[in-house]
Amino acid sequence: MSTGNMRWQVCTQRPVAYDVIKAPGLFQPDNHSLLALGRRHGGRRFVVVDAHVARLHGDAIHAWFAHHQIDAHIETIHGGEAQKNLEVYQHLLCALDRFPIHRRDEPLIAIGGGVLTDIVGFVAASYRRGVPHIKVPTTLMGYIDAALGIKAGINFNGNKNRLGSFEPPLAVFLDASFLASLPQRHLLNGVCEIIKLAIIGDARLFERLETYGAASIATRFAHAPGEAILDHAVGSMLAELAPNLYEEELARKVDFGHTFSYGLETRHPHRLLHGEAVLLDILVSVLIAEHRGLLSAHETTRIFTLIQQLGIEPDLGVLDAEVMWQSLLDRIEHRNGLQRVPMPAGLGQCVFANDITRQELDAVLPALHNRMKEHHESALER
Repeated sequence: MSTGNMRWQVCTQRPVAYDVIKAPGLFQPDNHSLLALGRRHGGRRFVVVDAHVARLHGDAIHAWFAHHQIDAHIETIHGGEAQKNLEVYQHLLCALDRFPIHRRDEPLIAIGGGVLTDIVGFVAASYRRGVPHIKVPTTLMGYIDAALGIKAGINFNGNKNRLGSFEPPLAVFLDASFLASLPQRHLLNGVCEIIKLAIIGDARLFERLETYGAASIATRFAHAPGEAILDHAVGSMLAELAPNLYEEELARKVDFGHTFSYGLETRHPHRLLHGEAVLLDILVSVLIAEHRGLLSAHETTRIFTLIQQLGIEPDLGVLDAEVMWQSLLDRIEHRNGLQRVPMPAGLGQCVFANDITRQELDAVLPALHNRMKEHHESALER
C-alpha cells in the first residue's frame, strides 16, 4: 500500500566566526599568539611556508615551534600563480597524509602570500572533509586582501580559481614585519588592491593614499601613517566581505578590477602579477566610467596622478581587447548571467554595469594609452 510522496527538509546553519589579529613579531620566542588556537602540550602542526619566506625567516619559524615544544612538519613550496595547481595541491595532501594530526585541535598553518593561503585553505577544506587552518599572510596582497576572506582554491583547466571552496580559517594573524623583506614589485602589487578599495568604496582611504601613500611604500608601511593605511584597508575590506562571505549576492564592490583582469592574468602568467592585472582592469573601468559621466574629469585625473605618485607603471603592452572581452563573457557565467561590473560613480561610490559593449572596450584601450602618455609627459614637465 502506497503512503504517497514523502518529503523531509533539512535546514541548518553553520556559524562562521574567526578573528583577524594584528600580531607583530609573531615568531619572536615570547610571542604566544599562535598557541592560543589548538592543542599545545604534545601538539603537532603541519605548516606550509613560502620558499622565499623560508629563506629569510625559516630559522626563526623553526626555532619558534621548537621553543614551544610543538612537533612541526614544515613543508616548503614556491609561491606564485604558476604553483596554484592540482599537482601542488596533491603534493600537500600526500605530505599531510604522512604526518598524523588530530582532526580538530591541530590546525594547519599557512605562512605565505595569497596563492599559498588559497591552496592551503583548499587542502584544509577537503582533507578528511575539513580540518581547521590558520593563515599568516606575508605579502601585502595577502595582508589586505587574499587572506582575509574564506575563499580557497586552485587554478584548473586554464582558468583561475576554477576549483575551490569557502573555508573559514580559525584565525588570520597579521604581522606587518614580513613586508620589510618584500620585493618592491610585490609591495606595489598589493598597493594596487588598496587603490581598488579606495576608488570603489572608500574616499577617505583614497585621500590617505594621496597624502601618505608614497612615504608608506618607502618605509614598507612601517611608520604610523603607513600602519594607519594598512588598518584602514583591512577594515574596509572586511566591511565588504563579512556580510557576504559566501557570495549569495553576486554584485560585489570588491570585484572592481576583477572582470577583464582574469583573461589578462591567465594569458600572461609570467608577465603580470595579480594586482598588476587588477590595476589595468581598474584603469579601463575608470575611463569607461568617465565616458559614461559617472566620474568627473577631475576625479579621473586624481586617480591617474595617484598611480604616478606611488611609482606604479602599468604594463599597457598586454592589453588585448579580444582577450578582455572573452574574460567579460566568462565573468557573465560566473556572475549568473549578468555582467555585474563594478564601476566608480564618484570616488568611493559604486554602481554596477550590465551593458558594456565590445565597441566600448575597443574604444577605451587607445584612450588609455593616450591618457598614460599625457600623464607621463606632464610629470616630466613638472
